[in-house]
Amino acid sequence: MINIKNKFSVIGIMSGTSIDGLDVAYVQYYQTNKKWHFKLLKADTFSYDQELKKNFIQAYKKEISISSLDKKFGHIISDFITIFIKRHDLSVDLIASHGHTIFHDPQKGNTTQIGSGSIISQRLGIPVVCNFRQQDIDLGGQGAPLVPIGDKLLFSEYDACLNLGGIANISYDQKKSRLAYDICPCNILLNYIVNRLGKDFDSEGGIASKGIVDFNLLETLNKVDYYHSPFPKSLGMEYIDSFFLPIVSQVPISVPDLLATVSEHIAIQLTNVFENLEFNNILVTGGGAFNTNLITRIKEHSSVSLLFPSRDIICFKEAVVFGFLGVLRILQQNNCLASATGAKKDHSSGDVYLV
Repeated sequence: MINIKNKFSVIGIMSGTSIDGLDVAYVQYYQTNKKWHFKLLKADTFSYDQELKKNFIQAYKKEISISSLDKKFGHIISDFITIFIKRHDLSVDLIASHGHTIFHDPQKGNTTQIGSGSIISQRLGIPVVCNFRQQDIDLGGQGAPLVPIGDKLLFSEYDACLNLGGIANISYDQKKSRLAYDICPCNILLNYIVNRLGKDFDSEGGIASKGIVDFNLLETLNKVDYYHSPFPKSLGMEYIDSFFLPIVSQVPISVPDLLATVSEHIAIQLTNVFENLEFNNILVTGGGAFNTNLITRIKEHSSVSLLFPSRDIICFKEAVVFGFLGVLRILQQNNCLASATGAKKDHSSGDVYLV
């Protein structure tokens, strides 16, 4: 059982589409005068080995059992958290795990995040909240984005929150509602390209900065149907695999030129959003915040003020927010916003495993 109290010590867990590792954050959440606050006390990223990365891709292609990988990844998460707790000598009330997304196709009513919450709870003897997305899809929503409730309640001092992760997404208040959506592929596309050089990512966008933009490719990318589809909308690997990767795979240009062109594409798509809205400042987080070339391209197109928090918030904001979603779920308070996902109503989502 969980003792309902005014302060919660929670481990939030996030595994993103970039497949680089598991982000683990130890956070205290508390309320004063009915306003939520948080303190990020400890945070680590646990890298995935090549076998697990391969397993994720195999599961997406339905080449291996998802059920077996769900259990395997649940044990791996448990091992990582055990190390994390011992390393920092932590007392934990709750674990909130996003898991790792294998499928996300809301049009077909499908979303699958692996990393068995049952196994994590049983092995660690700590309550777990997981599987945050499925209920939203069952209620007619996209199952994404889920971070906006955290943006609204924990980062309200910013006009908008921009995450430059595997996918670039944004959330902001408009007419007393929190709107949010995926803008375009980001690191997932850049990493895919630079993998040709045997690198996991393009550090600070150094390779991209040496490339030349291919305007024919840029025009093709900017015409992808996703950019003309109505809100709410979200991107999954299925769509990226079908519509973006073939475009960048078939163009006979160098890796630096590809990276330069995709970076320009991302900057243009972000600016298209910024220009249609009145933002004085935008909080920028996610791995793309460290991509100097990408940030330069964004600033070249837009005059909006981009604000960069501490390195820990840049890297672990999503883990912080999923920890918060877990707290709201335990308190039976809404943690999914219909204005962001398109669901029939705001709701409290997530499977709960008690000990």
